[in-house]
Formats: sequence, C-alpha cells, structure tokens
Amino acid sequence: MPLLDLAPSPWDPDAAFDAFAAWSAERGLPLYPAQEEALIEVVSGSNVILSTPTGTGKSLVAVGAHFAALAQGKRTFYTAPIKALVSEKFFQLVDVFGAENVGMVTGDSSVNADAAIICCTAEILANLALRNGEKTDVGQVVMDEFHFYADPQRGWAWQVPLLTLPQAQFVLMSATLGDVTRIADDLSRRTGRETAQVTGVLRPVPLTYEYAMTPVHETIEELLSTQRSPVYIVHFSQAAALERAQALTSAKITTREQRDEIARAIGDFRFTTRFGQTLSRLVRQGIGVHHAGLLPKYRRLVEQLAQQGLLRVICGTDTLGVGINVPIRTVLLTGLTKFDGSRMRHLTAREFHQIAGRAGRAGYDTAGTVVAQAPEHEAENAKMLAKAGDDPKQRRKLVRKKAPEGFVSWGKPSFEKLIEAEPEPLQSQMRISHSMLLNIIGRGGDAFTAVRELIESSHEPRAKQLELKRRALAIYRTLRTAGIVEQHPDPRDPDAPPRIRLTVDLQPNFALNQPLSPFALAAIDLLDPASPTHPLDVVSVIEATLDDPRPILSQQQFLARGEAVAAMKAEGIEYEARMELLEDVTHPKPLEELLTEALAMFAESQPWVRDFELSPKSVVRDMWERAMTFADYVQHYGLSRSEGLVLRYLSDAFRAIRQTVPDEVKGEELLDLIEWLGEVVRQVDSSLLDEWEELMHPTAPGEAPVAPPPPPSVVANPRAFRVLVRNELFRRVQLAALDKHEELGELDASSGFDADAWGEALDAYYDEHGSIGTGADARSSRMLVIDEGPEVWEAQQILADPAGDHDWRIWATIDLAASAEEGRAVVRVTRVGRL
Repeated sequence: MPLLDLAPSPWDPDAAFDAFAAWSAERGLPLYPAQEEALIEVVSGSNVILSTPTGTGKSLVAVGAHFAALAQGKRTFYTAPIKALVSEKFFQLVDVFGAENVGMVTGDSSVNADAAIICCTAEILANLALRNGEKTDVGQVVMDEFHFYADPQRGWAWQVPLLTLPQAQFVLMSATLGDVTRIADDLSRRTGRETAQVTGVLRPVPLTYEYAMTPVHETIEELLSTQRSPVYIVHFSQAAALERAQALTSAKITTREQRDEIARAIGDFRFTTRFGQTLSRLVRQGIGVHHAGLLPKYRRLVEQLAQQGLLRVICGTDTLGVGINVPIRTVLLTGLTKFDGSRMRHLTAREFHQIAGRAGRAGYDTAGTVVAQAPEHEAENAKMLAKAGDDPKQRRKLVRKKAPEGFVSWGKPSFEKLIEAEPEPLQSQMRISHSMLLNIIGRGGDAFTAVRELIESSHEPRAKQLELKRRALAIYRTLRTAGIVEQHPDPRDPDAPPRIRLTVDLQPNFALNQPLSPFALAAIDLLDPASPTHPLDVVSVIEATLDDPRPILSQQQFLARGEAVAAMKAEGIEYEARMELLEDVTHPKPLEELLTEALAMFAESQPWVRDFELSPKSVVRDMWERAMTFADYVQHYGLSRSEGLVLRYLSDAFRAIRQTVPDEVKGEELLDLIEWLGEVVRQVDSSLLDEWEELMHPTAPGEAPVAPPPPPSVVANPRAFRVLVRNELFRRVQLAALDKHEELGELDASSGFDADAWGEALDAYYDEHGSIGTGADARSSRMLVIDEGPEVWEAQQILADPAGDHDWRIWATIDLAASAEEGRAVVRVTRVGRL
C-alpha cells in the first residue's frame, strides 16, 4: 500500500508513528531505537537534531518526517549541500510518495515547484526564507549534512532558515555535529517547540580500528584474505588514487570466475574516452576508481558493480564523506593529513569520522574496519628494526629513513586521538550580501528592523555582529545611490522611522537561479549581430557567468605559458624578462574588457551583481574553435583525471545557453553550436542530459541496470550530426593551414589517405596559394557541401584560399553505420585537390 494511504485522518501522532513503523518493517527495515526516538519526537511536534553515526538510517527518519508533515497537511522541504544529492533524494521520494507530491529546485532546474515536498539546495530555501520570512509556505524543514553550517562560504544558508522560519519544525541531520547545545536551545526559543537531540547512538554495524605498519600492498592483501572486502582505499588526490589502482593490477585481486562475472555484468558498456579504456582494464580485475573527476556513467558503473559485490578494492578520494552510494566493509586511509588548498594539515575529527563512518554498511555487513596506514618511512624503519632483532650492534648500524621534506608528522597516537575525538563544535558563518538585503526589503514591512534582528539573532559573537551591521549599512547605501531602494515616511505614524521600499520589481526567482543571467542578457545586447564571431561572442558572455572549472583553466594557462616561453626564447628574450612577462599570460578570456566595463555599468543600477563573480573564460568556445571532439580536448589539455568535471561544465554551459539566450538571438550558426554541444555531452555520457529530461518529465525509477544503456544514435539528430561532420573536416583544414601533413596522416591513414598523400596534396596547393583561411567565414556551413545518402554521406569541404577562388576542396565519405557504432562522425578522406 502506498505510504500516504496510511496517513491517519484526523491527525493522530501515535497512529502516524505506528503506521510508518509498520510500513518500514514490511520493507525489511524495522526501525532502530534511535530512529524510533527521532520519529516519536517528530510526530509529537518537536524539532529534532539527529547526530548519529553513518549507517544508522537517518534517510529513513527523513522519509518518516515528510510523511508526518504531509499527513498534517503541511509543506515540507528537504535540503542537501550538493545538487547530486538533491537529485538522488528527489527520485527516492518520488518512488515513495508519487511524482505528483514531490518537486525539486536546485538553482538551474525546477520541477513541480509547487509540490508538497520540495527537494532543494540549502541556498534555495535560505533565499525563500529571506524573501518571505514567516509567510514562507513551509511547515517543516529537513536539513541533511547539517555540518555544512560551519562551511566558511556556504554556512550562512544553513543558518538563515533557523533564524527566519519560526513557524517550521526542523529536523537537522548529520553524522558529525559535535556539541550543538547552543543551536538546540536557540531553535527551541525561536520556534516554541522542544528540540530533541538524538545522539550517542551505538552503530548497528560496529567498527574496529587498526594501525598498519606493513606496506600498503601487503595491508590490502591481508584485508582481502581475511574477507574484509570491499576495501575503499582513501587518497587525498585523484592522481594518487589512480596510481594506486594501477599498481594493484599486479596483485591477485579476483579469481577467473569473478572476472568472468564482472565481464558479464559490464556487457557492451561503452568506455568512450582514454581514461575509460584504463577504467575498463581495472574494473575487469575487480579494482574500482571513484572520485569527483569521473564521468557520471563511470562513477555509477563502479557503484553498481560494488553493490553487486563484484569489486573487491576501490581506490578513491575523501569525497566518499558526502553521498557515495557504495557498500564498503573496510576503509583504508593512506594518510592522516591532507592539502587543503593552502597548506598540508592534519585531518579534523569531523573529516576523519565522515570518512571512517562509511565502513560497515547496514544491510550488507555485520562489522566494519577502519585501517590507517603508517607513513612509509615509519613502516620501513619498523621493518628494518624487526629484521635486526635484539642485536644491539645491528640496531646501531641501521640508517633510519627520514621523513620526506615538508612532511607533516603523524603516527599511531594521531590515529588513536582521532578515534576518540568528538567532532569540533560547529562555528557560525553568517554573512550579509546585496541579494540578502534585497530579498528582505522585497518582502515589505519594516526592513530596517528585519535586517537588524536577523544580524542580532544570528549565532555570531557580538564583534562579528557589529561588523555585519556595518556591511549591511554599506550595502544599503549602494542600493540607495543606485536608486533601487528609497525611504518613505510611515503613513500611519509620521514620527516613526522612515520605511524602505524597492523601486523595481524583483523577478519571482531572484537569487534562486543563475544570478548573473540578467546581466548576460544586457551584455548580449551590446554585441554586434553582424559580426562573424557573434555566435561565439554570445557563448563567451554565457561562459563568463558560469562557475570556473579550475582544472581546465589551470591547464589552459599551463599550455599558454609553455607556448609563450618557446616564442620568447625564439626571440632571444632573457630569462628574467621572460619570467616577468609570463605573469601576464593566463587562460583565454574572450571579451574580458567589454564584459568588465559592462558589468561596472550594470552594477550602477543593479549593485547586487557585485555579490557574484564574473569570470571570462573559453572552454566551449575553445573546443569549438579547435574543432575538437571531447576526447581530443581532454587529451590536448591532459585532463583525463577530470573528465567528469569537463563534461559537467559543458552540460551546464549547454543548459545555460539554451535557457538564457533569447530565441531572437539564436541565428542558424548559434543553433548549430547549441545542437553540437548537446550532442557532444549526450554521446560522452547521456546520463547528464537524460537525467535533465527525466526531471522535466519524472517517472518512478525502476531497477537500474549495472551498465547504463548506450546514448541515442549520433546520427539520429541530423542537425547535430552535420555539425560534427563539419568540425571533423574543419579540424583537417586547421592542420592543413599549418602544413602538418604528418598529423593529418595520423587522422586519415586508416582510410588510405596517409601522410604522404596529404603532403603531396598540400605541396600542390601551396604552389598556387600562400595560405589557407581558418576564420569564421572559412568554417561556416557555406564552405561545406554534403550529399546525404541513406547509408553514406558524401562531403566536400571548400578551402578558403586568399584569392577567393574556392576551387580547392577536401572530399570525404561519412559512414553512418560506423558513426552510430562509435558515437562520433566517422569521416574518411578520399581526395584533396582542385575542383
């Protein structure tokens, strides 16, 4: 029976609890004592702070809380720190409560936004609460991963709802909260509800802790031989995780029968990228890799194989602390220190327990193990001492290995201290911004008092509150200067302080979606529609409003500086001068000057945009201008460990361009580019766009196969496929313009047009012309003639010669069947010459 059909009417707390407990037990999930305690408090109307170890079923308590809210006719919100978790919870709740009762808002997507249950990021709820205050239509808030309250950049979003929604019941959940007495007391005072703390619970799957002095590979072999797999080996960099996985291929991880079973489960899964070929080899030996840089389809494949017990070892990063969906019996930490972006430091107690808590999953294991690997030099020294035995002469002769330079010392005492340590108390991270003030002013009423009360009631110390007040006053003055707000006397009380009101209407979704989208629209109006680069300039405007994909930009800068050094050496510039000049070499920033000036002008009337960073960059544009495939681009910049990040950025850019750019701006060239970008994303990993479409038209999820289905045929979208063909041929034009016949031969040797053939053709061309054009006109659709047959397309790429004769061409065939099989345009050059 559907859960909602069990809701008691009229409302009865005892009946609601009994109904939910019975429903859960029928599904093989009888409630643990901590779950019972939390849910009894929820149905009784209390706030609940649920701080219990990983594996104690906090997600089920969240479902019970939503059930209780809906049974009372209340609207309930579920918040999580990252969009992936919000999306995952959305589908889970759809499965339980039905698609009509569940919605989602994540900032770049909105599905069934008026539903009774809303899954969203914390920032979404915070902005709604600021905009509407006590009038916000929310009767209950379930906040997952509440330890993000202490995040320096985002913690404000976890605090604002506590301060501004006194009508709501709160359920705050995390495995690592520490002492939250102050937060609990404050929450009770604001909401008028008791706040129950459910904590100190024994794990249903107990953990044991070990400190390993053996080399890592020996430690892993021992864990496997004692049936303590799957083992998740935690590293603090993606490179180290992959290096470890490759090193393990020499060990015997699986039997022949297990490898055969893995092969059957994988089936015809398409490993489309260079890293995919590496991963294919690893998983077939029972070794997984899992980190944020993987393509979603690879990450899910690893998770599905692990859930079926087919992977005995998984090498990954510490990102497993948030949302990894993998049953792990043993967590092996390769170190107890990490680089946090500025320095090497010890793990905090919260970080340690977030990671360690993933060992031993309820429903899978009866016990879990957490192993800390001793530093390599410490393990080697111990091994030498053991070999020397009790012989004092031998022990004196030993030359002990020193710690590597820069090593931050840790050892067994550090491990034992972390095991016993409670997570650090959460520290308030309140802030004030332009958009926060505008949302408060936009709700009407006494905005001055509302802002003052928000700051004074925050969990910050007095000195920080004074700083926030000064910040709020400074922001208010910029809003007054810009004419966005004005003061007016209170008509009911002329002696009262003046009221503040907006002079403009805020859009309903202000600060919820892409915050710089209004600026992007204004900047697009500044572009010249007649310019041949107009489509790419529009793309550059949108890219400047997206979050920076830092690994890509870093590699772009690295290559740009390498090219600059080579050029400066050729010019004879001295070393010191070269180093000084290199400071100005960075990643590509199209339209930087225009956009910077435009933002300054826009901010005069819309100063809230100063809360957000404009960042000119070129990823989509760079990939288009280089006429590269996804695999080409990843290889060119050495981004194989960050494929997932590259694809996520391309997917975000695709949605932003498609949604933000007005239809009247989308000429044929820009429409071609949009179709191309969507097809690139879809062919690399269709799950990103398929997820998006499923969110727009949700259906209850069924059993997911181990290997996701392949993407739609690349030839099924003729417009996008034409662009893929065009890019393949234009890539050859670019190489021909540089007279790189060897590289051209590498592309076309398999079709019979090798480097010698290209060399002869280019020699003949350059006997007549001095150059080949590669500008916007040269790559336009007018320079490509395609005869589209049912099985094979015939194409002629016209070369842009300086005389404008357009009588030299590249002839090629496009095999549709081969293209469909490989997920790309399979172009075979047959001739290069004069018409």
